[in-house]
Amino acid sequence: MSLVPSSLFGGRRTNVFDPFSLDIWDPFQDFPFTSTALSAPRSEVAKETSAFASTRIDWKETPEAHVFKADLPGLKKEEVKVEIEEGKVLQISGERSKEKEEKNDKWHRVERSSGKFLRRFRLPENAKADQVKASMENGVLTVTVPKEEVKKPDVKSIEISG
Repeated sequence: MSLVPSSLFGGRRTNVFDPFSLDIWDPFQDFPFTSTALSAPRSEVAKETSAFASTRIDWKETPEAHVFKADLPGLKKEEVKVEIEEGKVLQISGERSKEKEEKNDKWHRVERSSGKFLRRFRLPENAKADQVKASMENGVLTVTVPKEEVKKPDVKSIEISG
C-alpha cells in the first residue's frame, strides 16, 4: 500500500520510499502554475530529466536472480549501455535519436520521446555483480543479476538416550 497517491507521479508505479531506486524525480513536472513566467515552455534540460526518469523498468526477484526488464521500443542493442558501478549499482542508459526533420515536413504531433535516458538501481548484498547477463529482444532489454546461494545451516540429528 502506498502512502502517496499514484496520481502525483503521473500514474507511474513507483515507491518514493524504495531505498534501491536511484531515480531523479521532478516534483514540479506537471504542476499547474498560474504565473505566466512559471508556465513558460520547459527547458531542454527539464525535457531530458523527464525522458531520463520515464523509461519503464520492472524489477523482480526470483530464487536464483534479480531480473530487470526495460521497455526500449525502437532501440538497437548498440544504442543501450548496461554497467555495474562500484560492484553495487546497476546502470542502464542509452539514447533515442530524434527523427530527421525535412524542410517540407509538417508535424502535427510529437509524442514519442527522444533523448538520453539513464536509470540506476542499488543492488542488494546478495547480488553477484560480476556475473550479470543482458539480452535484448523485440525492444525489451532483460538484465539478469544472479544471486548468491543462501547457505542453510547444517542440521545434525542427535539420538536421544534414555
